[in-house]
Amino acid sequence: MLKSVTPFFIVDDLGATLAFYQSKLGFDVRYKGGGDGNTDDFWAILGRDRVMLMFKAITPEVHPQPNRSRHEWARWDAYIYTDDPDSLYKEFVGKGVPMQRELANTSDGLRAFEITDNSGYLLCFGRPVDK
Repeated sequence: MLKSVTPFFIVDDLGATLAFYQSKLGFDVRYKGGGDGNTDDFWAILGRDRVMLMFKAITPEVHPQPNRSRHEWARWDAYIYTDDPDSLYKEFVGKGVPMQRELANTSDGLRAFEITDNSGYLLCFGRPVDK
C-alpha cells in the first residue's frame, strides 16, 4: 500500500532553504545528512503534518530549475492538498510568505493559492471547491 510521496527539490543553499521552510511555512526538519563531520550536511527532509519535501544541494554548478522556468503553463512544482486553504493562506500572509497567486476559487475547480519559495519553486496549496 502506498503511503506518501516526497518531492525532491535541488537547491543552491540548504541552510537558507531550511530557514525559509521552518520560519515561513512551519515545516520542521525530519532528517538531515550527507556531511561527514568536516563538511556541512547537503540534504534534508522537512515535514509539516503528513507532508514531506526533500531538498538537496548537489554541486555549485547544479542549480534549481523550477517548472515555470521551462514552461509557464506548467508552473507548479508541487500541489499540496489542505483541508483549510483559507486558514493556511492567512497564516502564510502573516509570516510574509511571497505569494505568486492570491487565495481564490480557480478556473480549474480549486480553492487555492500559490507561493514561491526561496529557490523559486512554486507550491500550490488548496483543495477542490465544494460543489
